Order: sequence, then structure tokens, then C-alpha cells
Amino acid sequence: MIAVGGRRTPGLTAVGAELRAVWEGISNARQVLGAEWVYLEGDSSVVIDWIRRADRYGDGHPLIRKTRRMAQLIDDKVTKSRSWRIPHRSHPVLSETSRRRDRIGFLFSICIVGEGRGSAEMRHLIEVEKGREAADGRPSVGPTYRSAFAKDGFPPPVPGVESCWDVFRMSVERCPNNRMLGRREIVDGKPGKYVWMTYKEVYDVVMKLGASIRTLGVEQGGRCGIYGSNCPEWVISMEACNAHGIYCVPLYDTLGAGAVEFILCHSEVQIAFAEEKKIGEVSKTLPSSSKFLKAIVSFGKVTSEQRDEVEKSGLAIYSWDEFLLLGSNQQYDLPLKKKTDTCTIMYTSGTTGDPKGVMISNDSIITLIAGVDQLLYCVNVQLHEGDVYLSYLPLAHIFDRVIEELFIFHGASIGFWRGDVKLLVEDIGELKPTIFCAVPRVLDRIYTGLQSKISSGGLLKSTLFNIAYKYKFRNMSKGSKHEDAAAIFDKLVFNKVKGGLGGRVRIILSGAAPLATHVEEFLRVVTCSHVLQGYGLTETCAGTFVTLPNNLSMLGTVGPPVPNVDVRLESVPEMNYDALAEVPCGEICVRGNTLFSGYYKCEDLTKEVMIDGWFHTGDIGEWQPDGSMKIIDRKKNIFKLSQGEYVAVENLENVYGLVPDLDSIWIYGNSFESFLVAIVNPNKQALEHWAEENGVRGDFAAICENPKAKEYILGELTKVAKQKKLKGFEFIKAIHLDPEPFDMERDLLTPTYKKKRPQLRKYYQSVIDNLYKSAK
Repeated sequence: MIAVGGRRTPGLTAVGAELRAVWEGISNARQVLGAEWVYLEGDSSVVIDWIRRADRYGDGHPLIRKTRRMAQLIDDKVTKSRSWRIPHRSHPVLSETSRRRDRIGFLFSICIVGEGRGSAEMRHLIEVEKGREAADGRPSVGPTYRSAFAKDGFPPPVPGVESCWDVFRMSVERCPNNRMLGRREIVDGKPGKYVWMTYKEVYDVVMKLGASIRTLGVEQGGRCGIYGSNCPEWVISMEACNAHGIYCVPLYDTLGAGAVEFILCHSEVQIAFAEEKKIGEVSKTLPSSSKFLKAIVSFGKVTSEQRDEVEKSGLAIYSWDEFLLLGSNQQYDLPLKKKTDTCTIMYTSGTTGDPKGVMISNDSIITLIAGVDQLLYCVNVQLHEGDVYLSYLPLAHIFDRVIEELFIFHGASIGFWRGDVKLLVEDIGELKPTIFCAVPRVLDRIYTGLQSKISSGGLLKSTLFNIAYKYKFRNMSKGSKHEDAAAIFDKLVFNKVKGGLGGRVRIILSGAAPLATHVEEFLRVVTCSHVLQGYGLTETCAGTFVTLPNNLSMLGTVGPPVPNVDVRLESVPEMNYDALAEVPCGEICVRGNTLFSGYYKCEDLTKEVMIDGWFHTGDIGEWQPDGSMKIIDRKKNIFKLSQGEYVAVENLENVYGLVPDLDSIWIYGNSFESFLVAIVNPNKQALEHWAEENGVRGDFAAICENPKAKEYILGELTKVAKQKKLKGFEFIKAIHLDPEPFDMERDLLTPTYKKKRPQLRKYYQSVIDNLYKSAK
């Protein structure tokens, strides 16, 4: 559709060979109708494509000569910023067009609005309920959508699968000799190859372990805690709980004894399975936890000191082998398990207060498995028995737990790392996984390492890499699948990157936190794999949204919903987010069987987030024209400055995070101050490079203290603020450069690397006070 001078004129379509007619039609329409402006509306990917194809027509046509620079301007502005929607003529692209009016000869303005309000819009979604206006004190809500892959209804679980135990049991029956759990054999102190237990071998140990648990009097509905790094014993303990309908309660491997004690007592854990080096942490919770705790079971051996310490409090302690023998003469029937039964109580780390116990049912996990399986089938990247997964992300978190359940469902293999991040690359090389899941921090390190190798590889190698990258990215942008976009360069250049991940990875999935768009784009091009980004919470059983393979337009988003949930946006008027606007924004709300059953012993908190069957995530999302979701803000992270202006701090941190010289930034303000300050973790390599070029001497810590360095970083922040047209009160006025990254050791981050804002404020309070004093 083309609108000329305010009137819509159908019939001029911007596709392929009709490009010349469109250019001529626009010019002729203006001349004939005397129009002052031209407004073109169409599919975003097509519009971008025909802008790029202008070169095919050469300079022969005068209109092409006149508009090529304009096309390049629009291509740069629109595709680089990923701004698929340009709502009005005040947009920077349109106003810059206005300034060039005399050179171009006519005002040419493009408003990309996805695929229009017709049937093609939101092509990855189907609408199942209409939105509604605000009423009775309740905010307005947008339409309810679900995945287009669920147009005939949500996929049901496999017949016979009623619980997580059935997921494992049926795989044992179907493929008993498949490799299930593997760890590296240590020979003479050196790591060797992976040694595997089959599904049947794991099953036999699970049955012995379950009998021993029951021998200690733990019945269906009881609680067992599991504490330690991922290993075969972790999964075996989990499956023993599944077999007997016992709640599995993971204990955080990354949190201190305070949280461990809280979880043990709050959930009333009766038996704690623990890695050898974590037994001391469990012992520290005594005698408080001994009200319910009956025994501690080591994943390995027990020292005499550990035994003495535990037995002093009246508890029993067993080595792994001892415990397996405990129920050897006992026979216990497995209880009947229902879909609605709680499978696990998984405590969220929480950015404030004590952890919350999220009750996940059997139905949540088996529904998720069915939905993810349907999704992978529809995009032709199904899992199969030959797939291999590296287990290193904490099993105490829902992300890794459901991934491993999915692998067990398919009878695939799970190999465990050695628990040391420094040895992770070596473990990857030995295991050669086919699926690699990661949090953004891991992928950021991979990106930084690759960039360092490219820059230090010499002019010839870096030039070849850049040529290969641009060529492949250009073809992927035009719609080519990653495996077809640059087959020759894949073999000559990018296979070396793939080799660094073992050589067999075909899917890389990022979750738990936002992945930077430039990192995602880079990895999509160079890893020769599908790079997908997902979104979910413990309360939604992890998987809620995920990007689709070979859809480069989804960069910077979390994709459309998985085909087992309904999703809608709810307006947040106090933050000016409108779920019924042309560009719908609001709090993401989720409905479906994957949702949690509630917070354990916290009915009031459950009622706060579960309203009329909808879980309110607290995250602010924006629907994209193709039906993918973009996370743009956090509902609760908003505060008011002294002049009455509200600040959505996460949104600002995302904007300022575009500065390449930053690794992380925490922005602070309060209602007693009129401006913002920030604590910045600068990128070490970037800042040291700047210091060398500007004659600033000293180590990294000394550079961070240098006023010139602070002035430089503050200047870069201000540049981005101006480029993004932030309001004056959103500009940062003073910063502190901390050479030590925010970390979990100081309790500044959650285990999923989210900022713990109250703890950050407490830790940096004196720094904040000095920043405000110095800036006034």
C-alpha cells in the first residue's frame, strides 16, 4: 500500500522486479497530485530487501541515481537500529529525509509497520481472545496470542506420561542400552575419556537409592534436598525422588550457608544429598535444620571429621556406597503419581528478601516437554537419541533442569563437566556436544575471546574473516539459511570456531538473562549453528518464548511463545506502556499448564502474581511485527526523582549498555536527588587500550581511579544518551569505575546474573554519597 499526500493508493507493491515501477510511481504520483510527502507501508523484510536491491538496477535510471543515497541512509538507520516501526514524521530517519529534500528532489519517507493490520501481521502467532479496555480499576489488556504452531490446540503429552518418573521410565524401556550419564575418567590424576552409564544401569541405581530413602522413613510427599555441582549422582538422586513421589528441593551451589539453612528449614528437608565439598556447608546449618533433617548423604566419601561433626547433632551421615546398601533387603512399591502432584520445590534466588519456593508440578514439566518437542519438530531441528548435552549450568535452576528432562525424554546422552569453569573448554572438546546451552555471560566470554583472536591474527587473517563475515551476514539477512549462506567460508573460516565448541554443536540456546544483540548476531554468523534466545522464569517452568532458527529479524528479541502457553500484555499506565497501542507494550502475562502451583507457604505472594489464571511476570514486553517478543523493561525497577520524574532504570541500563567500553552498569537515583549516578564495570581491554593511546599510566585499578578515564567513560555515556534522545533527567551526571565486576561472591548478583539492587545500594552506599556530593 502506498499513500500519497495523505491519500492511500493501492496497487503499487515494493517487490523484486517492480522496484523501478515503485520509484517511478512515487515520483509521478507526487508530480501529478502535487503531494508534499509520500508514505509507503509494507512488509518490513520486503522493504529492506528491495532497498538493498537498488544496486542491481545500476545508475542508468535518474530516479535511482537520485535516491540511492537516500536508500542507503534508510538501510543504515533502520536495519542497524532494528527499528521496524517508525511511527511519525518526527522520527530521526524522516526528519533527516526532510533536511535532504532539495537534494533528492522530493520528500521520500518510509514508515515500516511490519506487514500491516491485515492477515499477514504477527505471522508467528494466532489470536485466541480479543483485548479489552481498562475498566473497574483494572488496566487494559491486549489480545491473547499463542504460537502459530498450536493453531489446532496445544500438543498433548505422550500417552502414558503422567509424571517426570514416566519420562525416565519410558526411555529406559525404549532404549535401555543408550548412553545416559557420563563423566570423565581420572587416570593417574589426569582426565581421560568420558565413561558412560546406560539408561538401564542408571535405573538400577535409582531403584536402590529409592529403597534406601524409603528405609529412612521418607514417604510420598516428603522432601529431599540436593546440594552440589552437576554430576551423575545429582540426576540419580532426582530420579529416585521422582520414582517415589518425593519433592526434590535443589539447594543453591552459588549461595552461602544462610540461604541453604533457610531452604532446608523452610521446605522441611528430611534427607540432604550433598557433594563431598558441600557437606561442611550443610553442617553449618545445624542444629537449626535438624528439626526435620534426618540424614546427610555424600555423593562420594565421608571423612571422619565430617562424620563426627554431623553425628554430634544427632544426625546420620552416609557415603554414597553405604547409602545404596541401606535398603538392599527392602522392597517398596512405587506409589501412584498424578500430573498435579508437586515434583520439585525450586527456590528462586530473588533480588530482594528470602528465596521463594516455587512449586513445580509433574504437569508443568511434561507439558513443557510436549510444547518444546512440537516447536523443534515444526522448525525441523528435532532432538534425537544421538544428541549429546554438556551439563554445566546449575541443575538447581529450572533452565538446566528442563533441558535435561527433555534429553532424558528422547533417550539422549548427558555428559557432565568437572565443575571448574577453567576446564570447561577442555571438557567441551572431549565430549563434543551437539546442543550447547549457556547464559549470556558465557557467550560474552566466547565472543570476547574470538574478537581477541581475530584482532591478533594479523592483517591477512582478519581481512579474510571480515570479508567472510560480511558476505555470510548479507546472505543471511536476505533469508538464506545459515548452512547455505556461505558454505565455502564455513569450511575455510568458520569451522574453526565450531571446532572450538567440539565440532558438532548444531544448536546454541541462550537463556536466564538478555543476550546482547551484537553478540547474538556475531555467534549466529560464525558458529555454523542455530543460535536461539529464550525467555522464561522458574514460575513458568523456564520455556515461554524462544527465537526461531534462520530468522535474523528476531535478533534482539526472545521470539514468539512456545506452543504450550497463552500470552498477553497488560498496560502499565504509570510507566506509559499501553497494551492496545499501535506498538503494543506492557507487562507480559502468561497462562497455561506450565505455570507453577504457587509459592510454598506463601499464599499471599502467590495471589499477588496469579490473577484470574494469569501469571504476571513483572517484565515489560513489546510485540514485534512478526509476533516475536522484545523485553524492554522491568515493572518494579522504577523510581521517582526529586523533581517528580519517573525513571525506568532497567530500560536506561539497556541503553547505556550499548557503550562498547562497558561490561556492566548499575544506575542509581532516589526521590531526594534530582539526577542519576552510576557504578560502571569498564571493559578491561578497551579501557587499557584507551589509556595507552592517551598516556594514562598504571594498572587497571589505577586507570579506573584516574579522573581522565572517568571523564572519558562519562563522555561515552553522554554520547549514547544524546543519540538515543534521552530526556535530560535520564542523563548520568557522575560515575564510579569499579575494576572488580559485580559478582555473586559479594552478593551483588543472583545466580542467573541479575542485579540485586538493594544489595548493590548497600555495598556502594558510601560511593553513591560521594558521587552526589562531588556532582553538586
